[in-house]
Amino acid sequence: MKAAGREVTIVMVEDDEGHARLIEKNVRRAGVNNEIVPFTNGNSALDYILGTDRSGAISRERYLLILLDLNLPDMSGVDILEKVKSNPHTKRLPVVILTTTDDEREIQRCYDLGANVYITKPVDYENFAHAIRQLGLFFAVMQIPGQ
Repeated sequence: MKAAGREVTIVMVEDDEGHARLIEKNVRRAGVNNEIVPFTNGNSALDYILGTDRSGAISRERYLLILLDLNLPDMSGVDILEKVKSNPHTKRLPVVILTTTDDEREIQRCYDLGANVYITKPVDYENFAHAIRQLGLFFAVMQIPGQ
């Protein structure tokens, strides 16, 4: 998966090791071989995505795809989604919610905050693979930041 000819890094924020392995297996089965950078808590993921200063400038030139669980030990995935989507440097990064929560209000809230895809775990392989492929197409036509 590339954007503007550059590799896309997949940021996986998932605290359950079994789920993380299953997600990675499904990403690979979808034919996506991009680097996956895993995080088990929200703060370390935000340090990577927005920088320790939380300015987001660190991601200005990066192409990231965020796979985000909503139930994390230190904060809600919704809080992470809100921070990423409200930052001028990261607001266009695609975010896929992968969670066990299937509450309609929670799903709507995530879409309202800018989530691109919401998938309920256990992940249905076909839907997941389709979503990842769709995001690959999204990256293929995405503009270079700042242009």
